[in-house]
Amino acid sequence: MSIALARLRGSAPLRRVEIDPAGRVQLDGQWRAGAEIAWDVPTSGGVYGTLHNFRGALEALGNAIHEPPYVAPPKAPVLYVKPANTWIGYGSAIPVPAGVPALRMGGTVGIVIGRAASRVSEAQALSFIGGYTVVNDVSVPHDNFYRPAIREKCRDGFCPIGPWVLAAEHVKDPAALTVRTLVNGKLQLEKSLGELVRSIPRLIADVTAFMTLAEGDVLLPAVSETGPLASAGDTVAIEVAGVGRLENPLVNQAEVIAGELR
Repeated sequence: MSIALARLRGSAPLRRVEIDPAGRVQLDGQWRAGAEIAWDVPTSGGVYGTLHNFRGALEALGNAIHEPPYVAPPKAPVLYVKPANTWIGYGSAIPVPAGVPALRMGGTVGIVIGRAASRVSEAQALSFIGGYTVVNDVSVPHDNFYRPAIREKCRDGFCPIGPWVLAAEHVKDPAALTVRTLVNGKLQLEKSLGELVRSIPRLIADVTAFMTLAEGDVLLPAVSETGPLASAGDTVAIEVAGVGRLENPLVNQAEVIAGELR
């Protein structure tokens, strides 16, 4: 059995739950299928994403990375923010804006900070992780990564998180985690955290060298810029073996209010 923290929809406090290998959850002394439970977002801190941290991401830019406005590959983490308006839980609807035919799915692992981290060494970094969750960093497709893509990445409902935060003790080596993205049940992309340019310990060390990560903050180590596209009517699932499975439908924005169907 694994221990996790989760929040039920309509219930503010986080609660400790047990999860079995089949994805069943023990709630109030009863075992239930995780997919049958109405989950809310299991985190409350800031969510910070990292660009260009999969090896293939920089390769995809080709010679452009050596030309203006980039000039050279990044020497420090390239971060962006997924603000609170983007957060939705398992099963809530991802709104598809009017005039946008498809959204890009950004399946990844959320590294949840367990205690305040400032100027952390690479050797100590893993001890500051409180747990792991599953995240879908959704965006409107775009090909310019030089300036922050606020309009493309920070729209309402563009960051499903959950369904729970798995305790860090259950993940011995985060580099061994693999993220699978499925659209309508069909596998579209599989990425290993072993493909990171900066490992998770190195990334935590580099980020906390200039900013403090607070307890509950979530750091997204990488998102593939070639994630699959999905449209209204599709259902997207992000699977991280040993951590969890996050599933959300895509619905036209006019049919959605705060992540829920009208």
